[in-house]
Amino acid sequence: MNQIEELDNIELQPLTEDDIGSLTKIMTRAFDHDTKIHLGEERGGPDGYDDGRFLTKWGLNSPTKSFKVFLNGILIGGVIVWIRENGKNYLGTIFIDPPFQGKGIGTKIWGLIESAFPDAKSWMTDTPGFSKRNHHFYVHKLGFTIIRINNPGKQKEEVFIFEKIMQ
Repeated sequence: MNQIEELDNIELQPLTEDDIGSLTKIMTRAFDHDTKIHLGEERGGPDGYDDGRFLTKWGLNSPTKSFKVFLNGILIGGVIVWIRENGKNYLGTIFIDPPFQGKGIGTKIWGLIESAFPDAKSWMTDTPGFSKRNHHFYVHKLGFTIIRINNPGKQKEEVFIFEKIMQ
């Protein structure tokens, strides 16, 4: 199967409590991989990323739309978004298991999110300053713009804020 056919088999399904264990393992691998690449450290991510608390808090127990991502029936990642009445939506997280990264899957997932929420006026998100691959992904692949940098120059505290204005 070629890459184009493979990308047509991406599916988003609502996150359930039963998904927390398997998705936490994927989230842990994804965040630890990013931390290793950019900081040379073995582990790192937001509070609760590696024990299920993050996904439970933000994916199940908050006013979000949360999805698990399948590629050809295989669970490979997740997405959490806030859909607001004013159309100014927020991407809380998108993560993909490292073996599936760099293949255009994240871009395809984002296309599915935009299609699912066509009334969006804008999208915002943020990512650590050290996550240069994420910056490239948001700006060059998804069309976001960097609008602010919080805690500039502080390697572990620096956060880039992105926005995408929809047409």
